[in-house]
Amino acid sequence: MDPVEAIVARALEEDAAFQDVTTLAVVPASAQAQGQIVARQAGVLSGCAYAGAAFRQCDSDVQLLWRRGDGAAIAAGEVILRCSGRARGLLAAERTALNFLQQLSGVATHAASCAAAAGDVDVLDTRKTVPGLRDAQKAAVRHGGGRNQRRDLADELLLKENHFALSGLDYAGTVRRARLGARGKIVGVEARSEEAAAAALAAGADYVLLDNFPPAALAGVAGRLKARFPHAVLEASGGFGAHNLAQLRGSGIDRVSVGALTHSSPALDLSFYLDPLPVETAS
Repeated sequence: MDPVEAIVARALEEDAAFQDVTTLAVVPASAQAQGQIVARQAGVLSGCAYAGAAFRQCDSDVQLLWRRGDGAAIAAGEVILRCSGRARGLLAAERTALNFLQQLSGVATHAASCAAAAGDVDVLDTRKTVPGLRDAQKAAVRHGGGRNQRRDLADELLLKENHFALSGLDYAGTVRRARLGARGKIVGVEARSEEAAAAALAAGADYVLLDNFPPAALAGVAGRLKARFPHAVLEASGGFGAHNLAQLRGSGIDRVSVGALTHSSPALDLSFYLDPLPVETAS
């Protein structure tokens, strides 16, 4: 099964969408309805494929007309989707479809705010994602104008303090061993001091992640590191968001990772409205 369809199928099963006791009790099987999803606040849309799959899995004959697509900036009051089909199917899919759209649009909207604040500094996500939704959330980050850091543990090497503690080697030796074993993959190092960052770059790291440095100190650190290692890629992390990313503009920092994009973005407020349609009578 297609990965999107599989994720949506599990979400519908979780919601017991095909055992909706309320709808089965009061809505006739023959009832038809038309609906629309409307934005109640401005933002950036994401998750259309997941919402569409939810409606189709609950009614294979559903008609969907997307007025806006992934990555679109939407205004409060704007209609995102118009749909029609079996009333029971639309009601069964409603919450699952909205959950995907609201959560992923929230990520995209947050990413857009951060990207706008950061200016020339690339905004990256992290692996701090909702289990099972990593690809969806990372796509949402892209829809909002952000970039993806490594997808998973096999994607690239990133040495953190626990790796150094357990490697059995000194700091530079650990980086050199990672470089030798990288087999063409990118090697990054999380550094807690300027000295550690310089040592990592000297030992062959492709980039250093300057973790929890005071924002006011980063320009000076970046300038000194770039003077010694002109091709170094410098990434900042720790406590950054739309409220303070502007401090990185022109600092020499190339990119910044923002874990909050995927672990705590607020959902975008969307609503689903339904109206009955006349049932066609047999001639």
